[in-house]
Amino acid sequence: MLKNLRTSTLFLSGTLLGLSLAVGHSVYALKDNDQIPFEDLQAFTEVFSRVKSDYVESVDDKKLIEDAIRGMLNGLDPHSSFLNTTEFSDLKIGTTGQFGGLGIEVGMENGFVKVISPIDDTPASRAGVQASDIIIKLDEKSVKGMTLNEAVKMMRGKPNTSINLTIVREGEPKPLVIKITREIIRVKSVKNRMLEPGYGYVRITNFQSRTTTDLLKAISDLQKEERLKGMVLDLRNNPGGVLNGAVGVSDAFINDGLIVYTEGRIDDSSHRYQATPGDSLNGAPLVVLLNGGSASASEIVAGAIQDHKRGIIMGTKSFGKGSVQTIQELRNGSAVKLTTARYFTPNGRSIQAKGIEPDIVLSTLKLSANDEKADESYSESDLEGRLSNPNGESEDSEKAKSETESLAQSDFQLYEALNLLKGLTMLSELNQS
Repeated sequence: MLKNLRTSTLFLSGTLLGLSLAVGHSVYALKDNDQIPFEDLQAFTEVFSRVKSDYVESVDDKKLIEDAIRGMLNGLDPHSSFLNTTEFSDLKIGTTGQFGGLGIEVGMENGFVKVISPIDDTPASRAGVQASDIIIKLDEKSVKGMTLNEAVKMMRGKPNTSINLTIVREGEPKPLVIKITREIIRVKSVKNRMLEPGYGYVRITNFQSRTTTDLLKAISDLQKEERLKGMVLDLRNNPGGVLNGAVGVSDAFINDGLIVYTEGRIDDSSHRYQATPGDSLNGAPLVVLLNGGSASASEIVAGAIQDHKRGIIMGTKSFGKGSVQTIQELRNGSAVKLTTARYFTPNGRSIQAKGIEPDIVLSTLKLSANDEKADESYSESDLEGRLSNPNGESEDSEKAKSETESLAQSDFQLYEALNLLKGLTMLSELNQS
């Protein structure tokens, strides 16, 4: 996730192939109580000298030092890394979105590239890449031994060029090879539509600086169609993004109290974010959909709504990324991406490596052709030449019925979320009567 706490740092989570970022400059100084480990540095110097003098081939000084720095940062956690001047420049170019990419959020796991989430309406999503896929080869090159930045650089490229990803997927007997054609990645953060009259649907694909504004407009547009009885907020496969976006989205549904707080060793890493008065849904029921591809800022929103009991969380356990990274530019034009804080939900929960547990666990349902046939049911309305209903049959109601049945087949989790919303609305109306 990102947050603008000071101009010297960039706060983010993971590596997204196609999101807007901002960068700054930072200079690190040792604290008074820090001790310089002279003996260990002497050992490093000795190893450096041995490599220079005895290694079978000549090695460039800059490469040796750079590799040593990479090893130091990579050994901390999967999200800390070093960016040399070229990689840092590529990152800044990539932040404009004007490059060929695949549209996936990735991280490292056991030396391989792991897909955190494919982004909606991107080449990776359309090609069938899924959250938790493990990428073991890029074209014919194994990713084992690559840094995350090296793998990302290979996946980026000119638009209309292609790359083959060899993927290991749970449940598949052998690796899958997926060919993806790169495109300019421009991700629309917020999408909306009516599921049924009175029941809205808003999908947030990632958290950008404009996400809160776009969300409020999406809700307003839905309310212009018809008063909202309830809404589904879909955060599935949302890898995160701007922290301020997550805070703003949470604030759109929460009247008061704490939304999220961060804690770290340095003063700038500790912050508390409070809700402001107002609820964009005026208290109407809210269901939030999560899955294993929901990470970071998505988990902040889900955690805040869950702790405040503002809505029902439905789906499967989220990814579990509860740390904050900063990108700090160094004097020579290179940069370090360093984990500097953890974030916590209003009730003090850290979701790091745990994720958000849904209130209602609901896996994606996959029906085979036989299952679909067995599930078919017939009624009087299906009979040819049936008597008509004297009260009339509305084309709109028939259309709504057809769309609902289609939704049940195409997106079972969303279908169940809609059913839950209807139940919550009925309960609310009964309590008011």
